[in-house]
Amino acid sequence: MIEIKVPSPGESITEVQLASWLVADGDFIEKDTEIAEIDSDKATLSITAEASGKIKILIEAGETVAVGKIICTLDTEAVGSPKPAKAEAKAEPKNKDKPAEEKKPEEKTEVRKQEEKPKAQPTGIHISPLAKKLLEANGLNENDLVDFYKKVRIGKDDVVQFIDDKTKMPTASSPTSQAASWGGTRDIEHKKMTTLRLKLAQRLVSVKNETAMLTTFNEVNMTPIMEVRKQYKDQFKEKYGVGLGFMSFFTKAVTEALQHFPQVNAQIDGNELILHNYADIGIAVSAPKGLMVPVMRNAETLKLHEIEAEIKRLAIKARDGKLTIDEMTGGTFTITNGGVFGSMLSTPILNPPQSAILGMHNIVERPIAVNGKVEIHPIMYVALSYDHRVIDGRESVGFLVKVKEMLENPVKMMFGGNDPVKSLLNL
Repeated sequence: MIEIKVPSPGESITEVQLASWLVADGDFIEKDTEIAEIDSDKATLSITAEASGKIKILIEAGETVAVGKIICTLDTEAVGSPKPAKAEAKAEPKNKDKPAEEKKPEEKTEVRKQEEKPKAQPTGIHISPLAKKLLEANGLNENDLVDFYKKVRIGKDDVVQFIDDKTKMPTASSPTSQAASWGGTRDIEHKKMTTLRLKLAQRLVSVKNETAMLTTFNEVNMTPIMEVRKQYKDQFKEKYGVGLGFMSFFTKAVTEALQHFPQVNAQIDGNELILHNYADIGIAVSAPKGLMVPVMRNAETLKLHEIEAEIKRLAIKARDGKLTIDEMTGGTFTITNGGVFGSMLSTPILNPPQSAILGMHNIVERPIAVNGKVEIHPIMYVALSYDHRVIDGRESVGFLVKVKEMLENPVKMMFGGNDPVKSLLNL
């Protein structure tokens, strides 16, 4: 018998929330199979089985448990084989009236052939990340799930349940029907906050209470960068295998501006001020568990294609819940892009213990004065929130102006070369 305990996600973390079980009580589990996910105040981590055996779950999903506590046991003397998928187990009780002879050998052969397909085709159905992970863990994909249900004999109970569920489900094509589905009632729902959300709430309140946060604004004419992207994006993609996005330009501009205004890259530690001679840039990304801020180490040394590749890598890990503690801590400056959600202007909140954060917003064509004439250009409003205890107005405004200057003239972000733009893109 092996006891599975809650691992320590990192220093100073004493308890976590058992987010979900990836297996069912009584299942036979193979060694190294992911059996559960835990939420700490920094990231979501998975727990794997240390050996093969029959699992006995001791803690329910959603409970908060101390680090080191036993959450399940594995009976290593038990003999069995892993279950193919939870979807099949759920479907069988609904079809008790299905004759055994309908399970023809030809169907098994067909399923086996489908499993040999190297890549699943889009099915158009909505599957949660946890369900996808469960399918992958059992060597299945969305097509296998759809094919299975196509072969299921629909009974009376299934139709009754479908009618009942459909009356409670909003129609996706009608915005008004979504409102009607919940309007007019007095129902409430209690949902336990995750450890990550609780910690985030505490940190946000502490930022407002413990810092002298101010925000300064400016606008950036995005025409030069958009022209560079239009001219070189295909060549850039072909050479490096990553797209040429706006975030790499902003990251590069920030790292250059930080060299001119090192106070923006500083932090308070007790009675001391810590100045960093490097730029570890946090990139805020939206993930299924909430907002994550993975950190790009030594961003000042990276070229644009390296920045794009690192952003892509960290974003994928955030989406899949695979970020490590080291990838989430130690940043010196943060960039957040509310523009992807349509934000015109906002005041981003500091990511402690950092002293500044840059907010990007959506790009909208606006009339501006250029050489005494009114022209229409794509404009982005940018916002720099900063801790006034560390950064004075001169530094904050000067830093944002420097970022604006380099974005409006990408040549300022390069270090020589016959073709300045090609030198910047490293083409």
